[in-house]
This record gives sequence, C-alpha cells and structure tokens, in this order.
Amino acid sequence: MKQLLLPCLLLLFGGQRSSACPNLCSCHGGRVDCSGKYLTSSSLPASFPAGTTELRLHNNQLTTLPNGLLDDLTSLHSVSLHGNPWVCDCGILYLRGWLLRQPSTNTAHLGVNCSSPPTMRGRLVVYLTEEEVLHSCHYWYCDLALASQVCLFVFVVLQAALLVALIVFLKRFERLSKVARRTTEESFTAGEGLRENEYTPLKDSDI
Repeated sequence: MKQLLLPCLLLLFGGQRSSACPNLCSCHGGRVDCSGKYLTSSSLPASFPAGTTELRLHNNQLTTLPNGLLDDLTSLHSVSLHGNPWVCDCGILYLRGWLLRQPSTNTAHLGVNCSSPPTMRGRLVVYLTEEEVLHSCHYWYCDLALASQVCLFVFVVLQAALLVALIVFLKRFERLSKVARRTTEESFTAGEGLRENEYTPLKDSDI
C-alpha cells in the first residue's frame, strides 16, 4: 500500500508550482520582483509561484524566455519585460506568441524590443511577423551549415596533409632501407673478396 501511495503523492504535488519565492527575486503578496538582477535566459528561475499576479523581469540580460514559462500563471495580469537585450531569432517565438495572446489592455509588450539581429534592432517583438522571425532562423542555420562545411574542409585538408606526410616518410624510409641494404651487401662482398685474397697467397706458399 505504501509503495502505491508514494507515487500518487509525487504525481499530486510534483506537478504543482512551488509557492516559495525564486532565488535572487523578492516577493510581496502576488508580486515577484526579479528586476535588475543581471539574470540571463539560463539563470532565470525555472518557475514562479502559482499565485503570481505581477512579475517584474525588466533590466536584466534576458535574450529569450523558456517555452511555457508563463503559461501556468493564470493569475498574472502584469509583466514588465523592458530593458533586456532580446534576440529576435527562433528563440523569440514563444515570447512573441505569449504577447500576442494578451489582451489589448496589457502593456507587457511595451519596451520589448529586438536587440539583434541588426536588421530587426529596435523593432517591437510583438509586431514581428512569423516570416521575419523564421527568415532570421534560416540565416542562423545557414551560418551554422557554412561553419560546419568549413570545419569539414579543414578536417579533410589536415587528413590529406597527414596522408601525404606519411607517404613521403614511407618513401624516404624505403629509400634509406635500400641504401642500407646495398651498403651491407657491398661491405659483405668486399669482406669476402678480402678473405679470398688472403687465402690465395697461403695456397701458393703451401705449394
């Protein structure tokens, strides 16, 4: 019975958001203030209390928001996101979609401007078209593909250079081996001739 009870409790409470205030943030009632903490997209808290009504994320170093970060905050009615260097590539699609779903009275989109790429700098994220964002993604993929091809080319060149060096070394080793063999044979032949010359006078003197 206890073995079945433990997984049930984990399923019941594991899916709920913690009510604890996230690290580096300050909380007062339903307000969670994480502004001006130099938070990046990787150091941003993974979740916020379920009862959050006001979330302050402005004046940080955020470039994107993790997918689904704000979806479960059903009581949320105010978010400040300005003062962050948003990168308007594929990673901005979640934030753009979330802003588009907010009521017109919500001012969360104000000050949420693209910091890069240069072609979109200063644009409001909420007003970007999906085609524009996907177009920037294509450039990113193209740059990645180009970098991969350059790395592959360098790798092939290095492999070819090593192969040429190995062939040159083997040729040189073969040539040195032939010279050493010939020298050995000549030395052996010279030694045999010397011994024959020494043997002939001995035979003549015996006669």
